[in-house]
Amino acid sequence: MKFDSFSFAPELLKALNECNYRDLTPIQQQAIPSIRKGFDVLASAQTGTGKTAAFSLPILQKLFEKQLLNDNKNAKALIVTPTRELAEQIGENIKAYGKYLNVRVITLFGGKPRSVQAKKLEQGCDIIIATPGRLLEHITACSVTLSDIDYLVLDEADRMLDMGFIKDIQKVIQVCNKHRQTLMFSATFSGGVRKLADDIMPKHKMIVVDKQNTTAINVSQVVYPVEQRRKHELLAELIGRKNWHQVLVFSSTREESEKLTKELNLDGISTEVIHSEKAQGHRRRALREFKEGKLRVLVSTEVAARGLDIPDLEYVVNYDLPFLPEDYVHRIGRTGRAGKSGVAISFVSREEERTLSDIEKLIGQKLKRIMVPGYEVSNRDLLLKQLQKRRSFAKKKATESDAFEQISAEKSMAGRRTKVKVGSQGIKTSKKLK
Repeated sequence: MKFDSFSFAPELLKALNECNYRDLTPIQQQAIPSIRKGFDVLASAQTGTGKTAAFSLPILQKLFEKQLLNDNKNAKALIVTPTRELAEQIGENIKAYGKYLNVRVITLFGGKPRSVQAKKLEQGCDIIIATPGRLLEHITACSVTLSDIDYLVLDEADRMLDMGFIKDIQKVIQVCNKHRQTLMFSATFSGGVRKLADDIMPKHKMIVVDKQNTTAINVSQVVYPVEQRRKHELLAELIGRKNWHQVLVFSSTREESEKLTKELNLDGISTEVIHSEKAQGHRRRALREFKEGKLRVLVSTEVAARGLDIPDLEYVVNYDLPFLPEDYVHRIGRTGRAGKSGVAISFVSREEERTLSDIEKLIGQKLKRIMVPGYEVSNRDLLLKQLQKRRSFAKKKATESDAFEQISAEKSMAGRRTKVKVGSQGIKTSKKLK
């Protein structure tokens, strides 16, 4: 199905054509008609299937039809998203879609002066894309008005709940127009997501394109068993030997990601890192250079696990498995986007075997193991036997040591006499005499 089958405005179709948008994805085919008809929607689809266009295009069309674009300074649409990277990306996409509609878009997130954002809001806008925390700051400072919001979108709703934004979201909803249309898009439908949907849009329409927690069939998934201490060596060897380029690597901690970035650069592999402690300018520059091919590897924590659109990204590496099995689906969703093929590689240490089992149970498939000669993980059962043997030996040595000390003490007492005095106050022991 083509985009022009939905009778979008010529200005929208012209912009979509310039963006090389031709065929509708499944989530777009199902969501766009429902949104244009005015339904509240709770939608789920695999990451990388065009969710941004699915909610933004019908909103742009409705604002255009109602002649609400450039109407006044108060925004008519609000899109709330968990991370600044995703907010920026959505903002860029909507600007591209609404290029010939002269749509005014403002992004609000931390890392930039709030005063600068407040001045832009004062000048007026049509659509706001914001992270929950920064949006609440503007609400508290009375620098933004949401009473005219006709369209509210909660994008990556499950991620926002995972990050503890539920109270922030509820506060935002309280100050929005009560007669708005609400749209929730989420990669997964957790219990919290369903409850929130029932609370804020009781008569919503549910759209599920794919089975929950499934991974794209065009993404090849493999596991490399390896000791934790040798993961860096294996990664550097695979990148060099297999000539990988544009590799997105996920690490579980900031400290580990910084250490890995330093080691890969020492190996001659151009690498940069992004995480929550990095300045926004650094993160933006690193992403741009990675997309342009100037960097061979980009190391990231979970901050980049959602929403980032990196064209033609072929390799995603789980240097560490995520703490939540669901995050595995989101991580590998960075590759194999828009129907293209991709490869998801996971390095799994002995300590992560249980997590891997949980992931396989969640996605409903057993992942292929690849053993690299020289990096084999020692046999778990043999290791336990050796550990038990060492403990038994240590216990035996401790017992022998106690017996030796007791014998030594008895020998040191041999030949000694104790002088005892008996009096009215009882028995008194005098100094020991040889």
